Amino acid sequence: MNFRTKHSRLAAAAVGALAACTLGISATPASAAASDGYIRGAGSIYDDFGDEGTLSISTYANSNLACFWQQVLYAEGARESDESNFDRSDIDGNFGSNTRFATRTLQYRWGLDADGLVGNGTFGKLDAKREYTDVDGGTWVGKLQYVSTMDDGDIKAKYHGKLYSFDMYRSAETGRWSFRGLGADELDSIMQIRYTGENQC
Repeated sequence: MNFRTKHSRLAAAAVGALAACTLGISATPASAAASDGYIRGAGSIYDDFGDEGTLSISTYANSNLACFWQQVLYAEGARESDESNFDRSDIDGNFGSNTRFATRTLQYRWGLDADGLVGNGTFGKLDAKREYTDVDGGTWVGKLQYVSTMDDGDIKAKYHGKLYSFDMYRSAETGRWSFRGLGADELDSIMQIRYTGENQC
């Protein structure tokens, strides 16, 4: 084996190892968050959502996570296939075709790939503190607002959508997020944002 061949093989091996390492690092947060079963965080509240697993028709479709996402769609006034806004009666914790359609319209408005999958990029929009501009030129300020630290150390926040807002909480003890549900039955209950378990929506 001559020097050039040996050098080429070493370079290829180094590139392969670097690529494998990069893939491992980029895939870890999402799978770790989903396998943990909850959306959780520590420190700043503005970096807790962009590293989550993917929510879709085929993954975590019947869950509190789906219920939470539907509440985001409602708060944002995402459009349904019949051109009406996603409303309280659509919040049932089941990520079906209507939720997928509304997700795609919201992703389009947010300037994302409108694939109907709620992954890192879509969840990551919840972390942003900047002003948003939609394709029609309208602007609104999003998304999470720190409200207060309560006596027990839990953080109270508010999610601001284009049309509505709702309360959210992060536990000081576990870092788990929960939200005040606004389901179709008008119940006003606090639910943990989790991937699996009973759908409490």
